[in-house]
Amino acid sequence: MVKIMFVCHGNICRSPMAEFIFKKMVAERGLSAEFEIRSSATSAEEITNGVGKPVYPPARAELEKHGISPDGKQAVQLQHSDYDKYDLFIGMDSANIRNMHRILGGDPEKKIRKMMDYTDRPGDVADPWYVGNFDVTYRDIYEACEGLLETVI
Repeated sequence: MVKIMFVCHGNICRSPMAEFIFKKMVAERGLSAEFEIRSSATSAEEITNGVGKPVYPPARAELEKHGISPDGKQAVQLQHSDYDKYDLFIGMDSANIRNMHRILGGDPEKKIRKMMDYTDRPGDVADPWYVGNFDVTYRDIYEACEGLLETVI
C-alpha cells in the first residue's frame, strides 16, 4: 500500500483538493485498495479547540464542479509522528516544504516532494486563498496528480 499525505498551509483549499482529486483518479483505475490518501496543514490556523474547519466553500464548489465531493473533510495539522506512517509527503509550495521539514524533523528518507515537480512546469501550486482562481488551482493539482500517479503505479 502506498501512503500519501498532501500538505498545504491550512488544509482547507489546496491539500484537500489534491487529496480528493487523487482519490478519484485512483478509484477510476480500480486502485483504491492500494493507496491511503490524506491531507494536512502545516499550521493550526484552521483548527479551533481540536476541531478543523471543513473545506473552504469555493474549493468545495470547484471540486463539486468536477463531480468530486469533499464531504466529511476537516482540517488537521501535520504531526512529527506522521513521518513514519506515510511514504510520500507532497507540499503545495516552497513555504510548505520548509515547514514540513521543520515539523517532521527533516527528511532522511527523502519522502518530501513538491506537488508541481510531477509536472513539466515546476514551481508552486497557485494559492487560491490569495488569487481567488480556484479553477487554476484545480488545473495545477489535476495535472500534478496525473504525473504523481504515473510515478507510483
